[in-house]
Amino acid sequence: MATAKKASAPEAPAKKAAPKAAAKSTATATAAPAKKRTPNPAFMKPLTLSPELAAVVGDKPLPRTEIVSKLWVYIKANELQDQANKRMINADKKLLAVFGKPQVSMFEMAGLIGKHVK
Repeated sequence: MATAKKASAPEAPAKKAAPKAAAKSTATATAAPAKKRTPNPAFMKPLTLSPELAAVVGDKPLPRTEIVSKLWVYIKANELQDQANKRMINADKKLLAVFGKPQVSMFEMAGLIGKHVK
């Protein structure tokens, strides 16, 4: 009898665990349908540009996301990315007026343009 109890004991938890796991995965998949993410309206607000920044991206008010996109278009068109380290941007005459220094990283670029928008 002792061998029969040992054989049935390990099988019982394995059978019970499998249905619980299957029930949880189907419940979570059907309970929360994925919602489409809406952008924050603050990012879409057109901002007034300083004359220095307007010389690079244009004089129309633009949202911050478009300003950064147009800056990257300008940087790539004029080949201003550092060849050794692509994260660094070498400023030409126009960008020097915006950034205030001859070389900036792409991460600090967004912070530096904040001084040139209202």
